[in-house]
Amino acid sequence: MRVVKRARATVYFDPDLRRALHIKSAETSRSISSLVNEVVRSTLAEDLEDLAALRERAKEPARPFEDYVRELKRRGKL
Repeated sequence: MRVVKRARATVYFDPDLRRALHIKSAETSRSISSLVNEVVRSTLAEDLEDLAALRERAKEPARPFEDYVRELKRRGKL
């Protein structure tokens, strides 16, 4: 069995976000901590996916933005 150590943190929310969190917490019968932890986990997981995609594309040749815009214009897309 894995023991999870919890740590406290102070987070200052915009008043409207805080109210929305309280409402969501009440409607879902979940704690605000649970909701915030879920969002942070999800965001970090997305970051891992983004980093993996960057590693996969690291060896692709870079194309200057200006060249790409010129090509779009030449093809009548701009």
